[in-house]
Amino acid sequence: MDISLTHRLSFKQAGLTVLVAFILGTLLSVTQVAVDYASEDASINREIRALLEISHNPAARIAYNIDAELAQELVLGLLRSPAVTRAELIDNNGMVLASVSRPRSESRYRVFSDSLFGAQRQFQDPLYVSHAPHEALGVLRLEVDTYAFGSHFLKRSLLTLITGFARSLLLSLILLVLFYFMLTKPLTGVIRALSERNPQDPQHHPVPCPKGHERDEIGTLVEVTNRQLSSIALEIGQRRNAEDRLTQYLSELENIVSARTAELKATNVRLSQSNAELDAARTTALNMAQARSAFLANMSHEIRTPLNGLLGMLALALDGPLSAEQRQQLGIAHDSGKVLVELLNDILDLSKFEAGQLELEQIPFDLGVLAEETASLLSQNAANAVELTCLIDPALPAQVLGDPTRVRQIVSNLLSNALKFTRFGRVDLIVTCGAQGISIRVRDTGIGISEDAQARIFQPFAQAEVGITREYGGTGLGLALTRRLCEAMHGVLTLQSKEGFGSEFCADLPLPTHAQPSAQPALQGRIVALTPASSGLQQMLAQWLPTWGLNYQRLDTDASLQGVDADLLISDCPQCLLGIRPAIGTPALLVTAYGNFLPQDQAQRLMPLLQIARPLARSGLLQMLRHILHIDDADVHSNTQVQPARESAARVLLVEDNPVNQMVAKGMLAKLGYQVLVAGHGGEALEILEQEAVDLILMDCNMPVMDGYEASRRIRSNGRWPELPIVALTANALSDERERCRAAGMNDYLAKPFRREELAAMLDTWLPVDLSR
Repeated sequence: MDISLTHRLSFKQAGLTVLVAFILGTLLSVTQVAVDYASEDASINREIRALLEISHNPAARIAYNIDAELAQELVLGLLRSPAVTRAELIDNNGMVLASVSRPRSESRYRVFSDSLFGAQRQFQDPLYVSHAPHEALGVLRLEVDTYAFGSHFLKRSLLTLITGFARSLLLSLILLVLFYFMLTKPLTGVIRALSERNPQDPQHHPVPCPKGHERDEIGTLVEVTNRQLSSIALEIGQRRNAEDRLTQYLSELENIVSARTAELKATNVRLSQSNAELDAARTTALNMAQARSAFLANMSHEIRTPLNGLLGMLALALDGPLSAEQRQQLGIAHDSGKVLVELLNDILDLSKFEAGQLELEQIPFDLGVLAEETASLLSQNAANAVELTCLIDPALPAQVLGDPTRVRQIVSNLLSNALKFTRFGRVDLIVTCGAQGISIRVRDTGIGISEDAQARIFQPFAQAEVGITREYGGTGLGLALTRRLCEAMHGVLTLQSKEGFGSEFCADLPLPTHAQPSAQPALQGRIVALTPASSGLQQMLAQWLPTWGLNYQRLDTDASLQGVDADLLISDCPQCLLGIRPAIGTPALLVTAYGNFLPQDQAQRLMPLLQIARPLARSGLLQMLRHILHIDDADVHSNTQVQPARESAARVLLVEDNPVNQMVAKGMLAKLGYQVLVAGHGGEALEILEQEAVDLILMDCNMPVMDGYEASRRIRSNGRWPELPIVALTANALSDERERCRAAGMNDYLAKPFRREELAAMLDTWLPVDLSR
């Protein structure tokens, strides 16, 4: 077997060895050159210094005697040195006594010498006599050409490198020959024997071992190769037998695969049928979901439309002159209608959750004001012996980001539950802020919830016990909806309760801060409260009055007021104030339920007296304090909060097809002091707009002839009324209705049934101040 020289193992081994030897020789040569360079560099300075030392005494005597002729002979003698190119003898006055020079030697190798030693060097020796070493006689200055030394160094370095290279080359040739005879030639013989061996030979002759290599690595290699060849021959025989068996197995496997293929085909047919059935079921489910959404939308519209007329008419009737029995009956009917609306809203919200259609807003709102307004609206549900208190953390942000409608729904559901199941004691609405967000807690002293019932009260249509529904009423939707709302806001709703001792629901919501807490007003005065230490009024006053800078003190209800120095007395006990006049003339503020205000004659005898309904809001309390402490001139009424009649110049166009709803909306608008124009459908509304000036449109969405969507689109496309506010009046409460109204060009949305307060707030939002008030 012929192998080229460069591919032979001996050549590679010799080459590697030579390479290593060449590198080591080069390193040694370079090291030797470097040492020689350092020695040569030092010898230049050493020889010139020695020359200066020899010339020192003669030069000093010449400088001392100022003998120019001897000075010239001295510098000429120094110039005979091959390295010296310039010599000068200067006296102590700076006068040159003698100076000689010659050109430097030039060579093409000079650049290497100059790069190593420099082109030239200058030396000087200060001259003095031995008995006066500190008296300078002059300077002997020499200029040396380094090439005289560098040329010798370059020759030695070149000789050193050439010698090292020659040694490496000779070593490589010797090693190449040795490796060929000791390694390459025996291995070549083994390879030739292996290549000439016939694998089909049944006798399997072993590979011969080269002579003289029986005990070294080559002999071991041949021995191992023979063993492997024997094992391979044996394995080949075994594999041939295995191939025969495998061929038999493959034949059997083909038969099995054919049978299984037939089974898979049948299974695929069945799967295709199942997929078709699943697609049909999915299509049916989607159609059912769409039908349910359409049904909910239609039912919402059909139920809310008469409810709007019913509640609106009842509200208008309650504003008129009625007997006590009539007012009670109509009030019960009005409250029942509101309960029906809340039930309808809960059912729609649960359906939105199941359909995945609930959308949450992310807008800034004042959570403290929202909580206080919700507590005020629900205060009429509190029993006479229940104290409802709203406790807001002073560190609560002025505004947070979230969905105010859904947060109000959470607060309303929890507070309604607490008021429903509490007959005496306290119900507290507590709003605090922490590192993880906002915490809304509703704590009551009601009937409590047993441990086994706490797990199921969050299920839809579930109550703690069967008797709860009979005694307290309710559908069991509120808590289920509240938990789902908390989870939709990435929050959590927890419960702590003990049967017979009350409950505490806590909704932790991660609502980010939009605006930091506002600066608190600075008031001055001394406030004394006549209230029990366990009352909610005491807790709120102790929390807020010091924050406003007021000096606050609490006294028990039976405490004597003699000698008490105060600017204002606050109490939630009407009986405690009956005997204080005329002995004490301090102004008094009575905090009690709205229906428990003192009669006019009793209040007149206790003047100066102001009465305010609980739950006490921060803004209402602050307004009272400013008035009583004469901080501003706000007019605060003592017994009732009478809303002044509006004298408005605003003209509102009501577009509504239902006669009952026309009467309701028209009556509410008249009560609010607005001028009303009525249209039965969108076409009539367009005709009225062409003839009359209108400041705002209340547009029903579903009407015959032309609905509100089409009418709004035509108004916007006309171009004459681009800034005219259009507020949608719709009984459809599904999630996409608001977006549909906005897409049609409407500015806002008011769901039926609506209260007069909601209508007034909407009009105040969209009408200019000079028109809305």
